Amino acid sequence: MSEAHDTARGFAAFPARKGGRLRGQSWWGRTWTEAVEDTSLSTEALKAGRAYARSGRLGPITVSPGRIAAHAYDGDTSFTTAVTFVELTEAEWERLWGQVTEHPAVLAELLSDEPGDLPPDLLEAAEDARVRLLPGYGDLEADCGCEEFEDPCSHAAALCYQVSWLLDQEPSLLLLVRGRDLREAREELKSAVLLQAMTGATDEEDAAPAPLPDGTAAHDAYAGPLAPLPPLPPLPGPSARRSGPASGLAADPLAPLVAGAAARARELLAHLHGFRPEPPAPWDARQDAVRIGATHPDPRAAARLREASASPEHFDRAVRAWQYGGPCGLDTLETPWTPPHQDLARARTTLAADWTEDELPPLETTDNRVTLTGRGLQLRYGRDARWYPYRLENDTWWPSAGPHPDPADALAALLDA
Repeated sequence: MSEAHDTARGFAAFPARKGGRLRGQSWWGRTWTEAVEDTSLSTEALKAGRAYARSGRLGPITVSPGRIAAHAYDGDTSFTTAVTFVELTEAEWERLWGQVTEHPAVLAELLSDEPGDLPPDLLEAAEDARVRLLPGYGDLEADCGCEEFEDPCSHAAALCYQVSWLLDQEPSLLLLVRGRDLREAREELKSAVLLQAMTGATDEEDAAPAPLPDGTAAHDAYAGPLAPLPPLPPLPGPSARRSGPASGLAADPLAPLVAGAAARARELLAHLHGFRPEPPAPWDARQDAVRIGATHPDPRAAARLREASASPEHFDRAVRAWQYGGPCGLDTLETPWTPPHQDLARARTTLAADWTEDELPPLETTDNRVTLTGRGLQLRYGRDARWYPYRLENDTWWPSAGPHPDPADALAALLDA
């Protein structure tokens, strides 16, 4: 094992953000934030920390083994805020790399040329090795020059939220927080692979050769004469060549059929798992026309169906809805419905947790639609328990992005667009 160097990385300060999704967007960014929030006993400090993280009053961030730190500014006062973590021991690193060698996909991704990427399955390998990568209870300690009594204070909480933004771009910083930079981690992992290969080779040499099914020893079979190869099969005969279809469209029926079957299977699974109260009805001719227009690889197919539709503009919106969300996306576009009250209440709570009161505009709720008053933005709750972003264009609501299970993610997609 190589000794861990006192490696520190510096990152520029984040500018002030007006609204938008606060928690990290990547898998590691979201998982980090959830772990940090689970370790905190004060929801008020977390909420204040989210607001402070957006304020642009944290300076450049330093990430080093076992510690993240930044300068915080409150008016004319500045002070250092830091969060420390327990570094992994040598034995824990050895156990982790030993488990990674048992996960070929994780091993391949960690040793790839992609800079700073970490496969999500690394967390499973760490759990198998009884090693903690993400923050846990008693593992995170805040040290800040402020006079707040909360632990962590709003400045330390803001620093943790901003680290989730860094993990969006460079997940390997999680290894650095635990004591290894990416270069050291890869060197140690290669040593673990080499050690396993040498140990495995020794074990194979000591083991007796396994017999073949007919009782012949393997080394005797390899030492025997080579058997002749079977004769080559005959060449295929000439196939009849067909000209293009009379419609002039490319004939490739398999891909649209597979896409349609996959969409249908998803709707049935949504019903089986309780996301849809009723099983989906078979598609009618109009729905199938929308499906073909949304999925057919030849744009001329969509153009012809559009010309034949009663309302070309509505057909365009229906096609876009299908492209974003399949049959449920189309249903969300065309059919208002009344979802359970607790689903809408949970959505309002989630939105309020990520936006301060002065940032989030008033919300108007009608059926399954939550409209941001005066912003031309809307979220529609689908029967598949996902939120579909909509944007007002020329007095008409248009699907704007793919759906999200979290309404805050859906709203962030709208704001980013």
